Amino acid sequence: MADVDANDTILTRDAALLQDTVREAGALAQSMFRTELKKWIKGASSPVSEADIAVNDLLETRLRSATPDYGWLSEESADDAARLSRRLTWIVDPIDGTRNYLNGHDDWCVSVALVEDATPVLGAVFAPVSGEFFFAARGRGTTLNDVPVRATGGAELDFARVAGPKPLVERLKPSLGDIQLHPRIGSLALRLCRVAHGALDAAFAGGNSHDWDLAAADLIVQEADGRMSDLSGEPILYNRREVAHGVLVAAGRDRHAGIVAHFRDRPLA
Repeated sequence: MADVDANDTILTRDAALLQDTVREAGALAQSMFRTELKKWIKGASSPVSEADIAVNDLLETRLRSATPDYGWLSEESADDAARLSRRLTWIVDPIDGTRNYLNGHDDWCVSVALVEDATPVLGAVFAPVSGEFFFAARGRGTTLNDVPVRATGGAELDFARVAGPKPLVERLKPSLGDIQLHPRIGSLALRLCRVAHGALDAAFAGGNSHDWDLAAADLIVQEADGRMSDLSGEPILYNRREVAHGVLVAAGRDRHAGIVAHFRDRPLA
């Protein structure tokens, strides 16, 4: 019992740390938004800017100084394999939706999760422009701006409330012809989080997403009585050596089950 109480105390402490730090990081990102920034391309085509680095530095300084025994995995930090041996690891996307951020569009966010072994236990996603602050703690539900939220119930699909790659979504109902999807949301974390409060009925990730895009949103969806998984229904595991993932879906509990059943019978080639 003492261990359980101690874990709850640590989770409560880390929850407060996470919320305060993500709010501070969001304020820093917003202060640099729509200003002249140094920017470059990493890898094949991923944009990055001095804002991404500044926000990452803030997050790393605040979180790692308070929790020096935790691992660290961030899109904008060199990967350190030491994280694989840590029970608790921060998983961070300083600015999810960097391309939108640099183009002056509103749909970007700061996304941070705390993962225990392979499963998120805390998640915060903050979109400063819209003022949306999603937060979830394992077993404690999801809030949007401190108000509890839940994913929509039912199993039906209104495609105007579904977001994701159109060719993928069309495989759900190929007989419908040209379907009209919800307008594109450039931040994957935000796309998934909007399932948690019912703005979307379902959201897809089209493949090649990474732990930092997903971990916080995953918990936020799960704690809002939704489900997020690969198309076979298998849960997503985090803080592994390989941090890239394939096609994923998030939806309310019953709708998710129907989508997974559909793709089990009609798997992607």
